[in-house]
Amino acid sequence: MTGPALSTKALFAHPANFFALGGGLGLAPKAPGTFGTLLAIPLLFLMPQNLVAYVVVIVVLFAFGVWCCHVCARELGVHDHPGIVWDEVVGYLITMIMLPRSALWVLAGFVVFRFFDILKPWPISWVDRQVHGGLGIMLDDVLAALFAVMVLQIAFRLL
Repeated sequence: MTGPALSTKALFAHPANFFALGGGLGLAPKAPGTFGTLLAIPLLFLMPQNLVAYVVVIVVLFAFGVWCCHVCARELGVHDHPGIVWDEVVGYLITMIMLPRSALWVLAGFVVFRFFDILKPWPISWVDRQVHGGLGIMLDDVLAALFAVMVLQIAFRLL
């Protein structure tokens, strides 16, 4: 880990770090983004069914994430440290907008979102490099989610 070495206890002393690091799931030694996305699955089932309410919750979680990710990145001394996974949580929840909450679609959303989040096609890669701070950390995952939404909505309509 680059940046100042912090104990887990010291790191979690600030609540923003707890959320940004997905309650510790982001500290997984391998594939922290995947573990962060897994955290979003149970949260999906707590999301409102009403589309307007769903979008309002997403906006609030996004704004909260900009703050959390900014604080955590500053404390870790690394922009978009791999352990910061709140962006994956929000990205997955965006991915699942207007999709059934069945095992098939939950899994499809997971796979398609992770595909775009890892691959980072343009303009996601550009945003990832050019936009900094908490907003930059969150924004590239929002774009990956929007790519996933397009693919999944087409698939949903065709199936």
